[in-house]
Amino acid sequence: MTLRLRRIPTDSLTLDEVTAIRDVLWSAFPADEEAFTEADWDHSIGGMHFVLDSDSTGIVAHASVVEREIHVGDRPLRTGYVEAVATAPDWQGRGYGTHVMTDVTAFVRATYELGALGSGAQGFYERLGWLTWRGPTSVRTSEGTVRTPDEDRYILVLSTPTSPPLDLTAPISCDWRPGDVW
Repeated sequence: MTLRLRRIPTDSLTLDEVTAIRDVLWSAFPADEEAFTEADWDHSIGGMHFVLDSDSTGIVAHASVVEREIHVGDRPLRTGYVEAVATAPDWQGRGYGTHVMTDVTAFVRATYELGALGSGAQGFYERLGWLTWRGPTSVRTSEGTVRTPDEDRYILVLSTPTSPPLDLTAPISCDWRPGDVW
């Protein structure tokens, strides 16, 4: 079996690739657990997709990076925000998610001032160099900044060569978007 890891901008994905990626995402996050939603899909498009293909079965793992503006304290940072990380259930536990996220991490470090993502799987990301944010989280809305306490300790960041010094206990905020803001 041969595996191939590819980086594909959203606008270069074929219809077959979109269908296969969506199949992986919905099967990895079934409705009876932490279901993957259309809003989650919308958050994953508009950036770079990292797709791991098997020559025998097609796409087996995926992640995407979209640009967002994250503020640390009052400082805005051009951020590579990681979305839609999943491995097809039959392929889990073989290191394929790590393989994809290693490339995602390298891409974010080379491209952005900061990396960020939201997850309850802190250990998986921390072993790849991501750090759990310990400060308060918020979302910036048209009415002002609103705390998102349910996200506290679920946001991870990645320092890059262009990151300022980071105080992991400082306030952090994201731009508002429909669905899960983080």
